[in-house]
Amino acid sequence: MRLQSASNRSNGKSYALLAVQAALSPAAFTGELKSRQNHLYISWNYFIEKEEAMNWAILVVAGFFEVGWAIGLKYTVGFTRLWPSVCTVLAMIISLGLLGIAMKTLPVGTAYGVWVGVGAVGTVVLGIVLLGESASLPRMISVALIVAGIVGLKLSSS
Repeated sequence: MRLQSASNRSNGKSYALLAVQAALSPAAFTGELKSRQNHLYISWNYFIEKEEAMNWAILVVAGFFEVGWAIGLKYTVGFTRLWPSVCTVLAMIISLGLLGIAMKTLPVGTAYGVWVGVGAVGTVVLGIVLLGESASLPRMISVALIVAGIVGLKLSSS
């Protein structure tokens, strides 16, 4: 009992106890080792999936910042107004930085396509709401096709 409490534990078994098990029954030890490897594999996949999900969220936020700088360009009046220009440049930097972070685990083509798509859809919607641009049926159908493309890219990425 002292041997187990003095050693490192993993899943309720000490490494010393596993060494004894390996000496007495190599077949049982091999099964235990495979079980541990599967557990580590599952744990690693869990973190990879979490990171990928986080990068998808970061990518959408990057798309929102793209909308911000695209709309901001209109308010800069050719970069002649100081504060709209500063905000627009900051939004550009943040958007590209977040895109770069998201591309750590996402495919380049998919990430870039989703980023541009979110930016395009958001810019069209804010153009209609803030700038009084046309909301014609052909324009809305085109926006719906962009959204379908974004969803298709997300669903087809591995």
